Amino acid sequence: MISRMARPWAVMRVSRMRMLMLLLVIAVLTGCSAPAAAPTPGAAPAQPAAEAPTVVPPEAAASAGHEAPMLAEKVAAGELPPLEERLPANPLVVDVVERIGTYGGTWNMALRGGSDNALFVRTIGYDYLVRWDPEWKEVIPNIAESFEANETATEFTFKLREGMKWSDGAPFTADDILFWYEDVLMDADLTPVIPTWLVSGDEPVVVEKVDDLTVTFRFAAPNGLFLYFLASPTGDQPTRYPRHYLEQFLPKYNEAGIDALIAEAQATDWIHLFQLKGGGVPSTPYNALWYNADLPTLYAWDIEVPYIGGQQVVAERNPYYWKVDPEGNQLPYIDEVSYEVGEDVEVLVLKALNGELDMQERHISSLANKAVFTDNMDKGNYHFFETRFADNNVMSIALNLNHKDPVLREIFQSKDFRIGLSHAINRQEIIDVVLVGQGEPWQPAPQPGSPFYNERLAKQYTEFDVDLANQHLDAAGLTERDAEGFRLRPDGSRLTFTVEVISVKPDWIDMMELIEGYWEAVGVDVNISTVDRSLGYAHRDAVEYDALAWWTDGGAGLDTILDPYLYFPEHPDSAFAVAWAYWYMGDTRGEEPSEAAKRQMELYDQLKSAADPQVQVDLMNQLLEISADEFYVMGISQRAPGYGIVKNNFHNVPDSFPHAYNYPAPAPTNPEQYYIEGE
Repeated sequence: MISRMARPWAVMRVSRMRMLMLLLVIAVLTGCSAPAAAPTPGAAPAQPAAEAPTVVPPEAAASAGHEAPMLAEKVAAGELPPLEERLPANPLVVDVVERIGTYGGTWNMALRGGSDNALFVRTIGYDYLVRWDPEWKEVIPNIAESFEANETATEFTFKLREGMKWSDGAPFTADDILFWYEDVLMDADLTPVIPTWLVSGDEPVVVEKVDDLTVTFRFAAPNGLFLYFLASPTGDQPTRYPRHYLEQFLPKYNEAGIDALIAEAQATDWIHLFQLKGGGVPSTPYNALWYNADLPTLYAWDIEVPYIGGQQVVAERNPYYWKVDPEGNQLPYIDEVSYEVGEDVEVLVLKALNGELDMQERHISSLANKAVFTDNMDKGNYHFFETRFADNNVMSIALNLNHKDPVLREIFQSKDFRIGLSHAINRQEIIDVVLVGQGEPWQPAPQPGSPFYNERLAKQYTEFDVDLANQHLDAAGLTERDAEGFRLRPDGSRLTFTVEVISVKPDWIDMMELIEGYWEAVGVDVNISTVDRSLGYAHRDAVEYDALAWWTDGGAGLDTILDPYLYFPEHPDSAFAVAWAYWYMGDTRGEEPSEAAKRQMELYDQLKSAADPQVQVDLMNQLLEISADEFYVMGISQRAPGYGIVKNNFHNVPDSFPHAYNYPAPAPTNPEQYYIEGE
């Protein structure tokens, strides 16, 4: 599950005054200030190297001995080269939140189950060519020392850092990006469907090596959202494929030895082998970054104990990490990150209460848990930080409009049926009982204050009215009932369907259990099935489900544009019509969408090619009007601000920061500058 700016495609070498003027212009155009949770369309992108912080030369850092003691010991033992040979010529300087840190310690966290890959991205896996600044206001250089774009958003050039290395010490150069482009992205076996953010004018991006430290991305038509996607979790692809390591797993480079490697890895073929060793192939669930400890990365910590079947995952500091603090100390400060693997949320909460988790929000921070965390604050020796969600709801409910049962498909595609179910939900009771009184009845829609706020989309059909619900269900043709009062399908059998809820979302389970009763009261027999995250995604991808309780991104700032999956079928996360999304993506599993959905797809394609931020706003608002007409999905309530806990000796964590899929909190706040006092 993203967000915003002004002329991101314009050459990035603009002055601070120019940036302020651009921000003022977009504020006037939209008639409102940017939401706290996410940047607003029209904000200027970050300056490249010309505006970067003063850099501490690596030789100066090394002469002062600014490295972790554990690495200094390896240097002294001849196991590592000296620091000046490990840092690039121009290390990235990272500002600290509170103060310069000290080295050492372990950051303890907890995973939920065997497929909690997102927590890795949110903590140790967010280093791409560019990134969001900590306040989610602009795109800034990262792996790329600088970047620039032409006026038409068709050409983007990135200058890499001289002397930068992978975690195993091998050089990182433009050849690694070319390897991703030529041998992964453009290989139809590894990438059957090219991601839409890398396609413009119906043509995939062309990536060219200018020299060893410079690459250019060229598009056939304007791609005004490219930099935003590149700074979001989708943007990890170009810089996560170390050529020197992964070439051996491709027949093109290792024809003689590939069969032996396939057998050794117990893979089915070379494609499966590459997924096991390199991972990250779009549309595959396997992520080798966390499962293959041999895979070199560019991250602050590298996996040492992988995420395979054990009770713990451990990542250790990368000795070649390419960032320093303002005094020249090589980052990260913390030696290792340890994730305990657990299944039960209550157990994770208990660990947090006992002070066993150093800094965490994921899984434990439900509104219902906040009171007990508050009461235990002194005993657990922790305090809160605030998260500002960009979500458009606390939960969405998506009926499968592409159901393989033609009778259920016809029922679910009836707008009257969806309206009837929506009116049958007592949202205020859910807010009072599950959300501890925090919220407002709301459909999936952009937040107030956003340039995309649409009151009709947000508030329609949220009134709890059983009589009105029954009227719409009758209008859907479901007038006949059985002896127990349940409505009958047109074929005479009882109308029964299942809503799948991902097990890691206890609030969703509680809400759906209440909704089950509301719907049965109007004659709709529904079952609630709790499923593991991986199984839920598998059912979604195969379009083999009745309905899903689902995610809710796209509520604030440009997140509405970058993650519009609840507003029209553009991605498999568009759980109301995955087959229509496949059609839009060019996937062979696709099914021709409705005319309304096709019109939205046309508008979104125009938006992506627009070179004017106000045109983007106007096109998105047209798209949202169609969303309101179609009423694809149901929601429950606006989402209240969230929280997480952080131990009192764990420093440099901001008091408040955004939270979204596209702002994978807390990663953009620079965890490499977190430190543990007294370690």
